[in-house]
Amino acid sequence: MTTPKPTADLCDAHADAVQVCEPVFHAFGGRSAFSGPISTVRCFEDNSRIKEAVESAGEGRVLVVDGGGSRRRALFGGNLGSAAVKNGWVGVIIHGCIRDSGEIAQMNLGVRALGTMPLRSEKRGEGERDVSVRFAGATFRPGDHVYVDEDGIVVSHGPLG
Repeated sequence: MTTPKPTADLCDAHADAVQVCEPVFHAFGGRSAFSGPISTVRCFEDNSRIKEAVESAGEGRVLVVDGGGSRRRALFGGNLGSAAVKNGWVGVIIHGCIRDSGEIAQMNLGVRALGTMPLRSEKRGEGERDVSVRFAGATFRPGDHVYVDEDGIVVSHGPLG
């Protein structure tokens, strides 16, 4: 896999064609920079749809999860991280919390989330997949592209060179 172009350079070259997320996310995965086409999940304190997603073929995509910003339950942990790596996902961005952060730090997976919470999510089978989601000042649509590195998260309607 090639290293994505730095987000600062993308912003300089494509300022009117990108959205930049507010700096509210923390890095947890073993991959510090990642990029790819977006797949989405919208859920609240129930990670059933996230599990479905990471157990399917990732094909170099980034899973973007709108967890409603909840800090009461973790939506992603070590088991889901292992499934994501095994199935070819390059990264996960969660507007919510994760757990098993030490384990996730050892994985070849980019992970951004609001924080950690040891309490697991509920399993009610609720949520939606591949719908537009909006948080942190950006809109994420399935098929759009996201670029993530130490400086931030940048979203575009297509791949940027």
